[in-house]
Amino acid sequence: MIDAVATDSSSTPSNDKPRRTRRTRMTGAERRQQLLEIGRTLFAAKGFEGTSVEEIAAKAGVSKPVVYEHFGGKEGLYAVVVDREMRRLLDMVTGSLTAGHPRELCEQAAFALLDYIEEYTDGFRILVRDSPIPQSTGSFASLISDIATQVEDILGREFKNRGFDSKLAPLYAQALVGMVALTGQWWLEVRRPKKAEVAAHLVNLAWHGLDGLEQKPRLIGHRKN
Repeated sequence: MIDAVATDSSSTPSNDKPRRTRRTRMTGAERRQQLLEIGRTLFAAKGFEGTSVEEIAAKAGVSKPVVYEHFGGKEGLYAVVVDREMRRLLDMVTGSLTAGHPRELCEQAAFALLDYIEEYTDGFRILVRDSPIPQSTGSFASLISDIATQVEDILGREFKNRGFDSKLAPLYAQALVGMVALTGQWWLEVRRPKKAEVAAHLVNLAWHGLDGLEQKPRLIGHRKN
């Protein structure tokens, strides 16, 4: 779609041709990208329910039908925004896992999530909200589960080397990734201490917690089930 050229015919004599005021033309792809960026900003600030098609269209300087033409409505725009953010975060985390030593892999994963929060704050705010509609890539919880699956492979190898039951690796992977994700949500608001220090403390707890694991942990309280 190419945006139409605006015409201004006000205050012109009847024997003169209307003056034509040219707007910046956008291709369909450019307009789609503009709507995605505007929608992303509004969804991050106001949430899905607090954002309207009217506001999105007004920010873009277009009519509501243009939004419907590209995305079918607010739900379609929201779904594309969320899917893109989930893919971006997953790519950043999986792409960061390049080192061979398990501790450094933990550092890389922690940094990747914190980097995403720092660089794509609006995207993270959208992801951690409860989504009102399903996305093709699933929910934030399923994304964390995907990341945990990759960490699971690392932990499984480490457990075997230490003589632990590798079948428990999925449990520990979920715990570790969940810890980083929840800490990231907290750090999003406070932004203290600095990113590298947060990553160091996360890895400190994760690594030394794993380093002191008991092969058969037991409960010391009265409750047993």
